[in-house]
Amino acid sequence: MVFVRAVRSALSCDYENAATAVTGRRALAVVEFGAEEGPAQLRDGVPVVRIRAAATESAGFREVWTTDGDARTGHTDGLVYAHDDDILFCAGHIRHGDRYAAHTRERYAAAFGLADALGYPTLVRMWNYVGDINAANADGLEIYRDFCLGRAEAFAAHGKAMPAATGVGTHGSGVVFYFLSCRSGGVTHIENPRQIPAYRYPRRYGPKAPTFARATHLLPDGGSDTLFVSGTAAILGHETVCPGDVVRQCEVALANIRELVGEQNLGRYGIAKPYGLAAIRRAKVYVRHREHLEVVRRACAAALPPEAEIAYLVVDICRRDLLVEIEAVA
Repeated sequence: MVFVRAVRSALSCDYENAATAVTGRRALAVVEFGAEEGPAQLRDGVPVVRIRAAATESAGFREVWTTDGDARTGHTDGLVYAHDDDILFCAGHIRHGDRYAAHTRERYAAAFGLADALGYPTLVRMWNYVGDINAANADGLEIYRDFCLGRAEAFAAHGKAMPAATGVGTHGSGVVFYFLSCRSGGVTHIENPRQIPAYRYPRRYGPKAPTFARATHLLPDGGSDTLFVSGTAAILGHETVCPGDVVRQCEVALANIRELVGEQNLGRYGIAKPYGLAAIRRAKVYVRHREHLEVVRRACAAALPPEAEIAYLVVDICRRDLLVEIEAVA
């Protein structure tokens, strides 16, 4: 649990159809989900990240991060970034290879070093999109577990607190990652009483446990706060439940989020604002099998508020026996 001084933030995020242009506002960064992939780049002065993942070939969308302030942008050492006075967006790529731990450690270290050098040392939210996530590396170790090893080593080396995060597959190669960090922010990392912290998972899940919190709360100075919910699946304690049953797995994932963002759990961290599922504004839902899309859509539509923006992607999940994973912003 981490409590530090509050900062200002005018950060906002919207999901847009892939055909919609980014106009009329100050874009901090754009993440494009669709049929194409490529290294993160500056496009018209805005960081653009392309991830090969969508529900269908024609169902791509943009995740557009905007700010009320003036954004400064740049690129260095394979990283692209943008920041206003309070928030940094940074993105990078871990190339495809026979093994991932060393490359992950190196690229994460470069990103953490950049964030520190620019003055945004406090991690708020991270996303990792891992190609062939359930396949084996050259040593027979699952690529996700190989990635987790390098990630854990980078966190340990840099002494970073673990924020909310997502780690799922893509239809591309290598690993695309991006994150948000702040100067010294009002940041609280949150765990879920229904699950043991991911960083305490037993060794059966890999040589190093996944490095993330279940949620992160960002409290701006004089603005509205934001609760980032990590990718959440049908895991109780540390074990997958309801294998093979996508409906029950979706229900358990939603129940986990309900507990995580509920008044009682947040109260343990000194967060008095009531949240709950009704407060969710956006969600990304990752579905392993395309034929499960409609039943997952129905389950999420029944549980989440009608005004919430929900984007669906068909990708592999971090465990072979998981069929659905849900992340959210409230």
